[in-house]
Amino acid sequence: MEKIRIAMVGAGETGTPLLKQLLAAPFVELVGVAELNLALPGIAIAREAGVPVTDNFIELAEQGERIDIIIDLTGSRKVREDLRRFMQFAGNSHTVIMHERIALLMMSLSAGALVPTRHESLSY
Repeated sequence: MEKIRIAMVGAGETGTPLLKQLLAAPFVELVGVAELNLALPGIAIAREAGVPVTDNFIELAEQGERIDIIIDLTGSRKVREDLRRFMQFAGNSHTVIMHERIALLMMSLSAGALVPTRHESLSY
């Protein structure tokens, strides 16, 4: 079975539930997780599952076409812009950057109700 190769940027309150869903999906290969705080529970879950972790999200983008989708769960405009710039510079037209609002929609559809996020109250 061909798998969708995914990397995640952000493994906090919003990212951890999605991380668990992705790890449980037999059609997903989680290629890596980036998070500034490597002490978060989401990082521990990724490590336990054998998923590479990093505190530098550009390391994920450097994997090029090995990743189909990078899910950005940071809520940070700078992270999105830096990812786009790097991928454009690298000539990577394969990998799609998925905005956190789309991830929130997917998780909400799966849960049957809108999943709350704290990003509206945080400033980066």
